[in-house]
Amino acid sequence: MSNIKKDKILGSRRISNYWWATTIFLGGLGFFLVGLSSYLKMELLPFTKSTDLLFLPQGIIMTFYGTTAILISLFLWFTILWNVGSGYNEFNRDLGLITIFRFGFPGKNRILKLQYNINDIQSIKVNIQEGLTPKREIYLKTKDEREIPLTRVGNPILLHEIEEQAISLAKFLGVFLEGIE
Repeated sequence: MSNIKKDKILGSRRISNYWWATTIFLGGLGFFLVGLSSYLKMELLPFTKSTDLLFLPQGIIMTFYGTTAILISLFLWFTILWNVGSGYNEFNRDLGLITIFRFGFPGKNRILKLQYNINDIQSIKVNIQEGLTPKREIYLKTKDEREIPLTRVGNPILLHEIEEQAISLAKFLGVFLEGIE
């Protein structure tokens, strides 16, 4: 059996992020062009009658909403481009180290690399909250009571998958498992 376990973490490059970035951009572009059409008194979108809108107040509001949506979509596209949140968790029994590596936004803190000694780990904790916004997360719980998240952000993992991952990891590290009855 291998003494090194490495889990890849999916970051921003998820289908849902591509969908939302595209949808928000197209909607924002539509709003922006309608507002601009009302200002220029010229149809920029062939399937609308935006020249009938008054620029003040409707056109300026449409332009504002369009600009805001385009900026939000640009933020999402840059997040996808930079693959924010991606990385890996490496559990190395040979070296006695746990490495948590993630990419962030560009800058001096672009790379987040945390290392912990396996002997400092008290348990693997599973946090499951059902409801409107379900959370299913796995944490490393250190002996000084810190909880370091190991699971990706976004879509919740299936219940049986998170249980299997947590049990497998607890066995691999030789620590207790908390949160699963």
